[in-house]
Amino acid sequence: MIIGIGTDVCDIDRFADSLQRTRGLANRLFVGGERGLPVASLAARFAAKEALAKALGAPPGLSWHDAEVFREPSGRPVFLLRGTVATEAERHGVRAVHLTMSHDGGIATATVVLEG
Repeated sequence: MIIGIGTDVCDIDRFADSLQRTRGLANRLFVGGERGLPVASLAARFAAKEALAKALGAPPGLSWHDAEVFREPSGRPVFLLRGTVATEAERHGVRAVHLTMSHDGGIATATVVLEG
């Protein structure tokens, strides 16, 4: 059963400008292995986190660090949920989180499907 769907897009150049302009923004948005990636990959991960929040109904109090995006050895992007995000997913009965991300033509996009 589908519990929620979320999608988001992010203008890569605008996101890069925000990272340059706002000191510490990358550290507030990203954790561990996410940091240090090319800006297009960071923009896609930001879109993924936004899409996840939308799929959960955009509840207040979610921490950016509680949803980490990484790639499996196959290359498939997946979330590691913890803390506030894991609690909200559990509250909704989420059993699986499906994620797809892409970037091209200056735009990064992500879609999340929550399955119960």
